Amino acid sequence: MVRAMSSQGRPDASTDASTEASADAPAGARPGASLARLVDIMDRLLAPTGCPWDREQTLDTLRPFLVEETYEVLDALSRGDVAGHCEELGDLLMQIVFHAALRAAEGAFDIDAVVASISDKLVRRHPHVFGDAAGVTTSDQVLAQWDEIKRAEKAAAGVRKDRILAGVKPGPALARAQKIGAKAGKVGFDWPGWEGSFAKVEEEVREVAEAIRGGDVQAMHHEIGDLLFAVMNVARKVGVDAENALVDATTKFQRRFEVVEDVLAERGKTPQTSTLEEMDALWEVAKRREPQG
Repeated sequence: MVRAMSSQGRPDASTDASTEASADAPAGARPGASLARLVDIMDRLLAPTGCPWDREQTLDTLRPFLVEETYEVLDALSRGDVAGHCEELGDLLMQIVFHAALRAAEGAFDIDAVVASISDKLVRRHPHVFGDAAGVTTSDQVLAQWDEIKRAEKAAAGVRKDRILAGVKPGPALARAQKIGAKAGKVGFDWPGWEGSFAKVEEEVREVAEAIRGGDVQAMHHEIGDLLFAVMNVARKVGVDAENALVDATTKFQRRFEVVEDVLAERGKTPQTSTLEEMDALWEVAKRREPQG
C-alpha cells in the first residue's frame, strides 16, 4: 500500500503536498498535466497485483469517504490552512479519480468522460465567453443566463420540473431530509401533530430490532435509515433543527469523552486499559461538570 491507513480505515495521504507538486509537474508543463500520473497510480492500485484495500472498495463503500474528504476541504478553508487546503483538495480529487476508475471497470465512463462533461457544460453555459452572446456584463446577468440554459437543457432531456420535491438540492443528510419532510408536509403528506411522528419512531425502532435479530444486513440498512428519517420528522414537528441538534450532540459527546480521557490519564490509564464500568462512572462525572441550564 502506498498510502497509510487513517483512523477511519481508509488510506490517507502522508506525503507533503508541496513536495509532491514539484515531482509531478515537469518544468513548462501545462497546468493539469500531472492528472495523468494520478490516474496511472489509481489504475496500478486497482490492478490484480495492486492494493488489497483499494481493490475491495465499491462505489457504495466509497460514499462516506467522498463526504469526509469534502468536509475536510471545507475545514481547511475555514482555518485558513493553505497547505492543508492543497492536501485536502488532492484527497478529494483522488476520490473523483477512484469513482471514475470503478465506473470505467463497469464499462460506463472514465475520467476523460468526467472532464469532458464538465468542460462541455462550462463552455455551453458561458456563451458570452466562448460564443457570441452579447449584453452579459454583470454577475446577475451571468446567473440568469446560466439558469435559462440549464432549464432548456433539462427540458430537452425530458426532466420534469413540476415535482414537488425537485427543488431540494443534495446536501447533508439530515438537513436535506428535513427539507424533504417539510415540503411534503406543505401539501398534506404529514402527521397532524408530533404524536403521530413519535409513534412512527416507536414503530421503526421495533422494525430495526427485528432486522437485527434476523441478521439481514440490507434490512438493517433500510430500517435504520427509516428510523433516522422518523426521528428527523419528530424534530421538525417540534421546531428543532435536526442537523444542528446532531452537531451539538456529537460535540457534547466528544467533550465528555475527552474529560474521561483526561481523568484516566491522571490515573496513569487509557480507555484501552480501563473497564466500561470505570469509563461510564467518569462519564457521569463529566456530565456533572458541565454548566446546567
